[in-house]
Amino acid sequence: MTSPDIAVAVDRVIKRYGSVTALHGVSLDIRENEFFTLLGPSGCGKTTLLRAIAGFEDVTEGRILLKGQDLTGLPPHKRPVNTVFQQYALFPHMTVTENVMFGLLRKGWSRPEAERRVRDVLHLVQLSDFAARKPGQMSGGQQQRVALARALAPRPEVLLLDEPLSALDLKLRQAVRMELKALQRETGIAFIFVTHDQEEALTMSDRIAVMSAGRVQQVGSPREIYEAPVNRFVADFIGETNLLDVAVQSISAGQANVLLPGNHPFTCPAAAVVEPGAGHLSVRPERISLCPEDQGHLRATVTGHTYLGTDIQLHVVLVDGETMSVRLQNAETTLVPDTGSVIGLKLETGAARLLAD
Repeated sequence: MTSPDIAVAVDRVIKRYGSVTALHGVSLDIRENEFFTLLGPSGCGKTTLLRAIAGFEDVTEGRILLKGQDLTGLPPHKRPVNTVFQQYALFPHMTVTENVMFGLLRKGWSRPEAERRVRDVLHLVQLSDFAARKPGQMSGGQQQRVALARALAPRPEVLLLDEPLSALDLKLRQAVRMELKALQRETGIAFIFVTHDQEEALTMSDRIAVMSAGRVQQVGSPREIYEAPVNRFVADFIGETNLLDVAVQSISAGQANVLLPGNHPFTCPAAAVVEPGAGHLSVRPERISLCPEDQGHLRATVTGHTYLGTDIQLHVVLVDGETMSVRLQNAETTLVPDTGSVIGLKLETGAARLLAD
């Protein structure tokens, strides 16, 4: 029995294609009125899972429940979910109104009822003035909103979005992200969004499930995923991080005592129980500050820097030969050390994290 606030429960789902296993016992709870993102590289299983929820793929083992109802064996057209695909698949010979109304009439809505609903959803996605246009007369962002209106028109209990922003240019993609999030709040239904773009996931999601090789690596809020990754894959995939080889001395009550390169003792949070010996420390480039070489946690030599507009990325090499990057805010007061100079690096308290493999 699922909790009443759970919109979709994925229960130990396995999906096999012959000898290839695409999903390895995936379990997830997606809450009502939540923007939930499945994030991972190509081939990680995120789209397979989305298609299984939609009913386009049968699961080999396990169950998918929608508000407590087992969807096993239920065809896509009988599931109270709708999908917005990467390719919007709008009918080019139909107007916006006709595109949005088409599915409603196929579901048996009366024409007057369908017309009222189309007016409502076009107002919701801010396309009321485009009702008589055809897709070829609209921009990519406007077509994307038509696809959203068509998916929302039948009042689905869950909306599935399979990388719907990937065809848009950067500026438009950034604008539509905010529109999507606002639309999710206004409709009050669960959105399940698939993407490989970390920035999209971090800016839009209430919670994120990071996937790799058909398994869920971590589920949490954007801040939790970014600030407290549980393993090397999540730390490396989400944003940019430095992964340092360290010697683990001991772990107690979630805190690890390690030796940094150069044998500097350091205490930091531990993502998991790691046996004493070799370990890996994750620290984000923006959580490192510069200091005199004899006052830092690490001693490094500057090998160069890259101008990034909002930031300046400093490239350094440590005493043991490991390379690191440091992000400095681009400001008039920022002093960028010269290439070849020796500096100290200070790690912010709580910013470094010992990871499991």
